[in-house]
Amino acid sequence: MTDHVDYTDLLNLTATLLERGYGYTATEAQITAKVLVEADARGIPSHGVSRLAFYRANLDQGHAKPGSIPKIVHETPCSLVVDGLAGVGCYVADFTVRKAILKAKTVGVCQAAVRNSNHYGIAGYWAEIIAQEDMIGMAFTNTYIAGVPTFGNLRILGTNPIAVAIPQGNGQIFLLDMATTTVTHGKVELYDRRHKPMPHGWVVDERGKVVTDATAFEKTFYQTNFGGHLYIGGEGEESGGHKGFGLALLVELLSSGLSLGASSLNTFPKGGNGEITHFFSATRLDLFGDPSAIKDHVAEILRAIRESGKAEGHDRIYIHGEKEAEAREKALKDGVFLDEATQNYLNKLAAEYGAPSIKGLGS
Repeated sequence: MTDHVDYTDLLNLTATLLERGYGYTATEAQITAKVLVEADARGIPSHGVSRLAFYRANLDQGHAKPGSIPKIVHETPCSLVVDGLAGVGCYVADFTVRKAILKAKTVGVCQAAVRNSNHYGIAGYWAEIIAQEDMIGMAFTNTYIAGVPTFGNLRILGTNPIAVAIPQGNGQIFLLDMATTTVTHGKVELYDRRHKPMPHGWVVDERGKVVTDATAFEKTFYQTNFGGHLYIGGEGEESGGHKGFGLALLVELLSSGLSLGASSLNTFPKGGNGEITHFFSATRLDLFGDPSAIKDHVAEILRAIRESGKAEGHDRIYIHGEKEAEAREKALKDGVFLDEATQNYLNKLAAEYGAPSIKGLGS
């Protein structure tokens, strides 16, 4: 068994599995497969095709309803509120982002809030889609409860990621894509699957004490609402944990507050819809002047930072999004890396749904 598979082969297999086994429409399957495979190609396996297990659980528990068509419930020339009607999260996001881009092309800016959706993959994918249109793109979302607030012990907010994409003059895109927790929950799941201890400072148990046993933490995570992820800055205020908590709260208010949707605490209710909420923003560069000049200036700012003094033992300063872009370029050439557990899971699904396996997955 190898550990790399062809990008297009993986894309086609994932879409086939979603359509045959999950009941997604062809369009929903293609959009979702693209987002998942892009995550793996960019070196973000926590949000890659391994998420198929999570999507399966959402279907089985009635949270996601393939075939649902998103509905615009409020609209102005520069804003949009969408009810996802419990549809496939990636499809709901694509629907909303495309509408927001069209509005922004007309009036310069559009902000969109979404309620009653589901997991939409990596936030950076959607911000980047907007930036590819010579716009500043932003994508936020709440999630299933994952984090404990500063000085709290109840899991009440999600990992609530922030993604911002800004075009550069060299044809590249600055892309900041980060969870407001120290790590995403998908990374904890990876450590659990690989039976490895987590780094210290990622999560706390139901007593609010830092733990590193991923398997034990996962049991607590899914059996109670106590204990969870720490936000950026960690425990307390000494290292700025309250700042990470504030960022998570900001995402919650933009996504849930403006859409009149469910907060993270009320997502994925037993027997109910996923209730995930999102927020997107698209802003044309020409609102601030000559787009070419702006992009060149952005590129120069980033160049100066990249070429500035290096700490001892380091020869490179990475700008956000560079590692992922370079990983994607390598994956398109050499294949997408998949760990053994993910390969085995894909083979299991392929056999279950009668889909032909692909070269590199083995058997």
